Amino acid sequence: MSNTFTSLGLRDQLGQALARHQITQPFPIQTAAIPDALDGRDIRGEAPTGSGKTLAFGLPVLSRVDKAVGNRPRALVLAPTRELAEQISNDLSPLARVVDRKVFAIYGGVGYGPQKNALRNGVDVLVATPGRLEDLIQQRMVDLSKVEIVVVDEADRMADMGFLPAVQRILDRTQANRQTLLFSATLDGDVAVLSRRYQNNPVTVKAGPRDEYRSDATHHFWRVDRQDRVEHTARFIDASGRSLVFTRTRRGADRLAKQLTAANVSAVAMHGGRSQSQRTRALREFSMGKTQALVATDVAARGIHVEDIASVIHYDLAGDSKDYLHRSGRTARAGAGGNVITLVLAEQEREVRRMQRELKLSAPIESPRIERLHHEGHRVAQDSPSSQSRRGEHTDTRTQVRGASYGAPNRSILVRNLPWTTTERELEALFADHGTVERATIAKQKKSGRSKGFGFVDMSDKHAGTAIEALKGVHLGGRPLEIRFAR
Repeated sequence: MSNTFTSLGLRDQLGQALARHQITQPFPIQTAAIPDALDGRDIRGEAPTGSGKTLAFGLPVLSRVDKAVGNRPRALVLAPTRELAEQISNDLSPLARVVDRKVFAIYGGVGYGPQKNALRNGVDVLVATPGRLEDLIQQRMVDLSKVEIVVVDEADRMADMGFLPAVQRILDRTQANRQTLLFSATLDGDVAVLSRRYQNNPVTVKAGPRDEYRSDATHHFWRVDRQDRVEHTARFIDASGRSLVFTRTRRGADRLAKQLTAANVSAVAMHGGRSQSQRTRALREFSMGKTQALVATDVAARGIHVEDIASVIHYDLAGDSKDYLHRSGRTARAGAGGNVITLVLAEQEREVRRMQRELKLSAPIESPRIERLHHEGHRVAQDSPSSQSRRGEHTDTRTQVRGASYGAPNRSILVRNLPWTTTERELEALFADHGTVERATIAKQKKSGRSKGFGFVDMSDKHAGTAIEALKGVHLGGRPLEIRFAR
């Protein structure tokens, strides 16, 4: 079966290496992208997580990349999170050895020493998060002037996390005639702007007709009381098996992991507040089946690639229909089945109904019934309009946050001394434990897109004062925050 890959134009040794790893048949995105990428064409790939896109860009890169000298990589893969960068490196490294190439990942949250040593010794394909890469460029440890191939992976999430200005600065440092491969769940909005500026007559390929939305997962919406959520989650995990549980905040993830463990369900938390070694250990324990549940925030979960996740649980409601699909896509991959459970509080039903309409998902909000999980459920419509990004429809840089208080008086809170890497989602999450956040805004410089070091959070009047009091003396990224009512 390995000649199925070699028929796409790959070297025989790569096809044989894939077969040794039980990878014998290309996914649709691989069949569509690999031949043109091997010919040196720019590629715009619409592909969700789990579609096989890593090999779709990785195999052509390994086939075409030249050998590097110290501190001057020849190919660059940009990823939005540490976990995704490490996952890409782990997937490609065994294949790279077959063709005498080296792949290495650099990201924040770990020491500089091993990364600098690897760069000095020469890295042919450098996988990097934008922040750490720019940091090492400033330290003169990386020179991108010899980079001939660039991959921007999960470009839509790059945009969501505010990384596109950094991505543009990085691309400007590479060769002008480079090959640029851009992969994203959607290709409109900011991603389309990036493509127009940095790609030359790109070939557009897709992972089949809405692969992400054709998932075989069954969707259930359970009406629960807030105080009963932990009990229902524990019962469901015990009945279902390995589960990925999503919370909105870091503290919420830590708290839920402890509560599940106390309920005799082994669980670990994974979020941006944990060190890289802690995150790696949590993911390894979950992947090996040592823990039943991984409790994660949205940003931390990017790059998680674990086979046979039985279920996804939305312990806290997703921000919008697009986030719902990104979360839910972690189960029922590659034709396997899976369950998606959303725990719905009474005050959230209106918002859930709106999201269901966008997804064309006709499912009742009902009392928890575990016995129905393996026999009943509802699927997302294949032509779901939620795949269309709405980012390009607004010029306002503020992030519209869920859970609006429908007419209640609001107060604006000023937050100063923010780390420049802070995102609006992280700012929102900081306040979310203390009440409903209506809107979070990071003030940014117009030209560079960098944070100005302050932002605003809009909350209901009754919650704003409580949040300010509770967050007195809080630190973010090692910096003490100044929080008060905006004048």
